[in-house]
Amino acid sequence: QVQLVESGGGLVQAGGSLRLSCAASGRTAAMGWFRQAPGKVREFVATISWSGASTVYADSVKGRFTISRDNAKNTVYLQMNSLKPEDTAVYVCAARRSVVVTRGYEYDYWGQGTQVTVSS
Repeated sequence: QVQLVESGGGLVQAGGSLRLSCAASGRTAAMGWFRQAPGKVREFVATISWSGASTVYADSVKGRFTISRDNAKNTVYLQMNSLKPEDTAVYVCAARRSVVVTRGYEYDYWGQGTQVTVSS
């Protein structure tokens, strides 16, 4: 069983930046970030392969967010720039034992989430 612990959330003004981290207790393959805003369904944000060579982003964050990982630390990062109020959500880290996918139900492990609030 792999445990995931997120950190780095907080309150930021529109146009600002935050970097989220997700530390895994063991080795994983693909890792990803999802988010859920109040009253909305969970949505895919970004995912990265074990090697880092393959990344996929949601259209809504493309060009603003960057996913990366440090396998020596079993940690994945989400650098979020040019934040908008509509980015406000709980951001949740996920991991799976295989290739990158964007569908949440295909992930094996989930973190508890970290709140990101962007004020206008």
